Amino acid sequence: MPSTLKHPGMMLGLSAAMHLLVDGLCVCCLYLMAEASCLGGLVGVFLTYNVLAFMTQPFTGMLVDRLQRRHWVLLVSLSFLALAVLAASLVVAVKTPRVGMLAVAVLLGLGNSLFHVWGGKQTVVTHGNDMPAMGVFVSTGALGLSLGVVFHSWGFLQVFLLVLCLLAMAYVNMDGRSNLSGRSNQENQSFQNVQRGAKPASRHGMGFVLLSMVALVAFVLFRSFTGEIFSSSAGVHKTQVVVLLMGAIAMLGKMAGGWLAKWFGIVPSMVVVLVLVAVCFIVGGTNLAILLTGIFMINCTMPVTLYLANMVLEGREGLAFGLLAAALIPGYLLAVN
Repeated sequence: MPSTLKHPGMMLGLSAAMHLLVDGLCVCCLYLMAEASCLGGLVGVFLTYNVLAFMTQPFTGMLVDRLQRRHWVLLVSLSFLALAVLAASLVVAVKTPRVGMLAVAVLLGLGNSLFHVWGGKQTVVTHGNDMPAMGVFVSTGALGLSLGVVFHSWGFLQVFLLVLCLLAMAYVNMDGRSNLSGRSNQENQSFQNVQRGAKPASRHGMGFVLLSMVALVAFVLFRSFTGEIFSSSAGVHKTQVVVLLMGAIAMLGKMAGGWLAKWFGIVPSMVVVLVLVAVCFIVGGTNLAILLTGIFMINCTMPVTLYLANMVLEGREGLAFGLLAAALIPGYLLAVN
């Protein structure tokens, strides 16, 4: 799907930077509340956030697919996140009961969910179904999470929110000026199909669509499980440097995966990647270098699964992104139990 936008590279950079800030802001906010609270049940707060942030993405994805002026989704997302930061400061200041912390988790989760499907859809709009571009957008969240965990502070949180708002304003302004030249005919047709409730475009019928999405969702669940096993290995002491290194390696893996699949083909590159993942899984143990290699390799698959999901659910990229994101939580929960 070719784009008529004048600055797609700059817009991708802005959305990727915002992804880093959103994930960093969310985890930073949760950690600050956890440190300031002597209440029990914090696991429930973190679980509420993660379920809302990821499991709601199929629904927010369907919403984004039905909107032609998607920048409103970004603005609503930022509003939720800003309210969450304000609410978190009040929760800590007045020592409100756990219901206040749950309210913050709900705001963060909804804001995160809306942002991710907005960004996933916008990446396809500005670059087409391009694996390297999707890898760039999804990659930065991993580093943002690491930064939020290691450097969480109120000053850090406020800087994240301020820079996020400035970048969002720049993106909306740039996107608005680009829209003066009009969207591509393919995007307009796609939008009209979704508005009419048309079925996803596929040459193989709905049976192929359903089976393909089930397979992709299952693979993402496997990726989440495997990635968490590598990241939470009991034999590695999680110093701040190691946490940052893991986030950076995961980010680089997602970026590299799109280029590898584009240069060498999806099947050859993914076969090599999965073989190396299996080797790292078997012999990893407490060896940090092998675990980091496993994290890099398993994350190489992320832009490929997004590409395939967009192929299957053509014109419904928000839904495709959301379904794969929702699969991350079951895989994570299986790994930590």
